Amino acid sequence: MGALRRAALALAALLVLVEFLGRLYRPEQSFLPRELEGVSSAVLEVHVGTGSVFSVEGQQAVLPAWYTSRSQKKPYITWLLDKEDADPFQILTYLDGVVKVEETELKPRVGFLYPVLTHNISVFINATRERDSGQYMCTVNVVDDVTSTGKNIGVINLTVLVPPAAPTCRLHGDPTVGANVTLSCTSEKGKPSPAYQWQRTAPTLQVFFPPAHDQARGTLKLTNLSLEMSGLYVCAAENRAGSAECSIVLEVHSTSTKAVIAGAVLGSLGALATVVFFARRVVSYRRKKRDGQEEAANEIKEDAVAPKTPTWARSPASDTISKTSTLSSIAGTRERPYGAKPPSDTASILTGSYRGPPPRGGGRTPNLSPPAVNGTPQRRQEPAAPPASLPPSSLARAGAVPVMVPAQSRAGSLV
Repeated sequence: MGALRRAALALAALLVLVEFLGRLYRPEQSFLPRELEGVSSAVLEVHVGTGSVFSVEGQQAVLPAWYTSRSQKKPYITWLLDKEDADPFQILTYLDGVVKVEETELKPRVGFLYPVLTHNISVFINATRERDSGQYMCTVNVVDDVTSTGKNIGVINLTVLVPPAAPTCRLHGDPTVGANVTLSCTSEKGKPSPAYQWQRTAPTLQVFFPPAHDQARGTLKLTNLSLEMSGLYVCAAENRAGSAECSIVLEVHSTSTKAVIAGAVLGSLGALATVVFFARRVVSYRRKKRDGQEEAANEIKEDAVAPKTPTWARSPASDTISKTSTLSSIAGTRERPYGAKPPSDTASILTGSYRGPPPRGGGRTPNLSPPAVNGTPQRRQEPAAPPASLPPSSLARAGAVPVMVPAQSRAGSLV
């Protein structure tokens, strides 16, 4: 029984060996699974060193890639750039041993890093810019080599980092004791967006944390200010590409400078208004005083007392005159009453030959010759200048009584 069993096992092993040799000489059949048959026969394949490359703006970026192939023929290589806002476009090609750089903004800055025949198809980009970011795809084809779908393509994502620009520090609010202020720090550009960090460096170092400090927005809120919070505050904007700083000096005042300025302005305006007011009052007072003096000088006082007639002017002895008396006897025995008109004027008024009032202010009387008496010319006596008196209308209102003096004829007799 043991020998029979050993013979059966040897026969089975022989049958397996025959079947294996049969399959080995029939290439149309494969002893591997169907899903691996294409992989085992494929030779051309593209490899990348990393799927993501980061570069700082202005520096050089290298996209590492190579391919494997059993063929010794020259490959056909194409590099494309795919951006989110545009369709893919060629930037670099290699065909029949000739390198061609396409007409793009990368033309003066892109090229193969090594000779293509070394199977190293890495690409360099000099002086990178932010808009160079995108997905770079490399495709390799060889005439007498086979590959599976997708194995001859390599993909690398390039991200160009931008360091933060110099930030700007600002102060919002009035830095007075007990008030609240906000310090802000902003950078115009940076990729990725920078984070901000505030700290006080002088006179003592102090670091701030949330919620007073917002690192994303770059704000620092300072509440209930005191004089001890004055100092130099520095803001640092930082990302993976670099950092930049700005600073601001905070000076806390005990009083508001704006309030002091406003008070000074209001005080000056008040003083100016007071000066103008009193100046106008003084001018108005002087004007009223001058007008009052002019009115008093021109005003006729109605309650003035008329001058009294002297008693001697009413003496009956002076009125006892004969109608046949001569003009010379009348002139020697009668005195003109106080305030009465000269005889010549009165006579002229009565006879209708009035020639106007006598001149005032002590003027000379018209040179009128008196008539002759008994054929002898009589020398006329110059009348005395009348004393200064009020106008006739004023005397009439004051109750003065006019006195009529008889006139004389050319013969010298009284009329």
